[in-house]
Amino acid sequence: MAADLMEIDDSLYSRQRYVLGDSAMHQMARSSVFLSGMGGLGVEIAKNIVLAGVKTVTLHDTKQCETWDLGSNFFIRKEDVLNQTTRVEAVCPRVAELNPYVHVDMSSSALDDNSDLSFLRNYQCVILTETRLSLQKRVNEFCHSQQPPIRFISCDAHGICVRVFCDFGDKFEVSDPTGEEPKEIFIQSITQDNPAVVTCMDNQPHGLQTGQSVVFREVSGMVELNGTARQVSVLSPHSFAIGDTSQLQPYAHGGFFVLVKTPKTYRFETIEQQLYEPQVMTPDFSKPEAPLQIHAAMLALDNFQEQHSRLPNIGCLQDAEALLKLTEEVNATLKNKAPVNAELVRCLSRTARGTLPPLAAAVGGLASQEALKAITGKFAPLQQWLYLDAIEVVKPLQSLSAEEFFPRGDRYDGLRACIGESMCLELHKLRVFMVGCGAIGCEMLKNFALLGVGLAKSSGEVCITDPDLIEKSNLNRQFLFRPHHIQKPKSTTAAEATCDINPDLQVNAHLNKVCPATESIYSDSFYYSQNLVVTALDNVEARRYVDSRCVSNQRPLLDSGTMGTKGHTEIIVPNLTESYNSHRDPPEEEIPFCTLKSFPAVIEHTIQWARDKFENAFVHKPSMYNSFWQTHPSAEAVLQRMQTGESLEGAFQVIKLLSRRPSQWEQCIAVARLKFDKYFKRKALQLLHSFPLDTRLKDGSLFWQSPKRPPTPIEFDLKDSLHFSFIVSTARLFAGIYNIPYSEKDLSEEAVSRVLSEVEIPEYRPSEKSIVTDETAKKPDQAKMPLSSEEEREAIAQLEQAIGTDRVTPECLQMSPLQFEKDDDGNGHMDFITSASALRATMYAIEPADRFKTKRIAGKIIPAIATATAAVAGLVALELIKLVGGYGFESFKNCFFNLAIPVVVFTEPAQVKRTLIRNDIYFTIWDCWTIFGHEDFTLSDFMNAVREKYGIEPTMVVHGVKMLYVPVMPGHSKRLKLTMKKLIKPSVDRRYVDLTVSFPPEADGDEELPGPPVRYYFSPDGGTP
Repeated sequence: MAADLMEIDDSLYSRQRYVLGDSAMHQMARSSVFLSGMGGLGVEIAKNIVLAGVKTVTLHDTKQCETWDLGSNFFIRKEDVLNQTTRVEAVCPRVAELNPYVHVDMSSSALDDNSDLSFLRNYQCVILTETRLSLQKRVNEFCHSQQPPIRFISCDAHGICVRVFCDFGDKFEVSDPTGEEPKEIFIQSITQDNPAVVTCMDNQPHGLQTGQSVVFREVSGMVELNGTARQVSVLSPHSFAIGDTSQLQPYAHGGFFVLVKTPKTYRFETIEQQLYEPQVMTPDFSKPEAPLQIHAAMLALDNFQEQHSRLPNIGCLQDAEALLKLTEEVNATLKNKAPVNAELVRCLSRTARGTLPPLAAAVGGLASQEALKAITGKFAPLQQWLYLDAIEVVKPLQSLSAEEFFPRGDRYDGLRACIGESMCLELHKLRVFMVGCGAIGCEMLKNFALLGVGLAKSSGEVCITDPDLIEKSNLNRQFLFRPHHIQKPKSTTAAEATCDINPDLQVNAHLNKVCPATESIYSDSFYYSQNLVVTALDNVEARRYVDSRCVSNQRPLLDSGTMGTKGHTEIIVPNLTESYNSHRDPPEEEIPFCTLKSFPAVIEHTIQWARDKFENAFVHKPSMYNSFWQTHPSAEAVLQRMQTGESLEGAFQVIKLLSRRPSQWEQCIAVARLKFDKYFKRKALQLLHSFPLDTRLKDGSLFWQSPKRPPTPIEFDLKDSLHFSFIVSTARLFAGIYNIPYSEKDLSEEAVSRVLSEVEIPEYRPSEKSIVTDETAKKPDQAKMPLSSEEEREAIAQLEQAIGTDRVTPECLQMSPLQFEKDDDGNGHMDFITSASALRATMYAIEPADRFKTKRIAGKIIPAIATATAAVAGLVALELIKLVGGYGFESFKNCFFNLAIPVVVFTEPAQVKRTLIRNDIYFTIWDCWTIFGHEDFTLSDFMNAVREKYGIEPTMVVHGVKMLYVPVMPGHSKRLKLTMKKLIKPSVDRRYVDLTVSFPPEADGDEELPGPPVRYYFSPDGGTP
């Protein structure tokens, strides 16, 4: 198996490799984990660590499946309850199915105060859930005392409160505390001083902290710094001190520095040592005392269980008061404490027997990441307690009668104990639209199934849509899919798997993209039929579109996303919060055209250059070629029109492609060899001809100084594997677009070498063409550039020759554009981009990137891991419960976390802004004014209707990009008499249009005042006109 051979199956693990790195992946493939407790929290952790790819997991549990378990454990089925199967027997085969590289076994032996714990020495990490505190302490002491220590994690979930505790031993070394990739930052200047000050180029922030070290490279002048590491002392975001340079040569120019990653050692204490002075994380700064309050309450709950051999009874006031008294007693013994929160303790008492599946999912994701840290030493561990509560979910329910929360003998009893019967019924009736069925989508569907969201018998429904098919790399996170699902649609497969978890769910699966083109399906009436919308998307553009549809249709939106170990959740509620579009991330910085073309400085530039070359040669040109010949089917007709002096767009490039079209495999090799010469030799020679190494700018400074790197021409060498890889992959891609067959034998070094020996390379002659150095210049569109008379003559001659030599056959007027596919290792796409990028990097003395890194950058791959996905989906599902309950603004929470550091931060959503038009007339993004018209309703009628209804008359009316009425525009005053129908020209079935209006300013010369959109209905009843 791959794990034993220490080979990583990239087709399965690629997205996770970008998060953890290969060293951590190898560590995991050698590690064994013991996990006790197969309740909702235990199975969540089992899923995540098996997907991640450890060597062995032993699942331990002694309980039998009960109906209750169906609401918290997504791997227990109804038949398991009927057959009185043990939980571990039910769960083990289903967990094992998640990853063929992981050996999953089970144990149902008793684990108690008398058990011999020596068997735990077989494991690198032990995780306990659903375990009494006294046993947690005993197992923890055993693990801590081993050499090396066995990493220990315990997790508990009781109703609205959860805790995670970690102890990884006295000295736990972490190789990479943050997981952030160090950036190369270019240097503006270094002073010759004590201490010397380093300033970053173009005021780029260095992101360093005092005490960290950086290493210098390619510095001119002060060359002694190169290759040395210096500790920094931060002076400003763009500068730092590095100690004494007064005895070094003066700095001339150039160079960059990179942060040196330094391992860090963490010290842990046992539970026993940590009980009275706990080290806790603070996730919600609006309630900073909560972690210590939950610490005391959960320790009191442990004492309650020891005394009564049970948890507090649901709705029992006597038990709640007993727990409160115990909490006060426990709190008195703590050194590190906060005032007792009586409301929290009473809520914990009432819900302790219950489960909130989304809370288990969120904390399960976090605890699983801690387990991966424990066995890999990658990322900073949790020190040492994490407490989370969902008191906002149950606070508004305290006035309900105790009967609301009592069990009824069905799968929702655990949930009912927390949120009550009425809320459960509301969840059953819910109609949810979820866009996307990838990693977050699968996790959300699991939460819906456990919460009973959208049951058929209650007229509820979960409508999901995703146009994508399942790929192997999805299986590492999208846990509803298995190998036999590859190439099947995500949405229908996910729907089936969700109904396996809860057969009562009504899941309606679509295969559509949600975009303007599908508005006939996802129309306003469709959105009106939904209670809320959930996005499980991986791109900003799609989120913005869905958000705009939710705002115009007044629908709540639950959004979330992950990147590696980072995750965010955002809740958008009509009339309460801002929307997703209310905040805009800064756009991605584009690499200047001249940098890509001639002056790359970092590896990202050469990878993007190679990606652009692929796109231009193998996608854009063949597509343009095909569309030209579809527009002009006859070559003779094209020739005639050109001979009469007519200019046809793209003709010059198309005829060039036709005249140079290879027809045999050998010609493809020759083209590849000429490309090598052009890209990696002639380009360098030409640049050095245009800008010799001693070229100076007007201010006297050197032209070739950092970040500009002078190129070195590369001589072709077939024995160099990089050169050979470029030739073969380029030839294969040309053969692909020209439909030229080749065999495996043709790709051998011997066959390629034989062809290359006959390829003539023309002698290089420098050209006098100008080279772009302006960083603001954009890439010109070749097809639209005017042709010189010489180019026109050349094109006519080439086309005449092609027609005269019978080279213009229907096959010759057709090419096959490629579509870049990064995950298929057999298609040559990544071979081309990796070799082309590495050769260009070598030419410019940039450290080349391996195939793995090149694939991430060229393919714009978003690193991903199941732990973060499970956590965001759980947090979103908690907000869903609050939405369904119609809770107030103060109940809702957005979250940002980074499991690597680890940090979890809850914040209030941004409250909706009210914009004043004037005279106490306000509007928000959620407002939409409405005007109902009729067949003869004129623009003037519309203006009057707005004034009468809303107290202010518009001065300007715009529909989309069309200006319907702007007083200063000539002829617009005549439009006032025209009917709205005539002005707008709606399609037959169009019921309304949304118009943008603005209002007169308070004072002359001020800008027009904005207003909300005005929805104009063409008929008085708002129906189809």
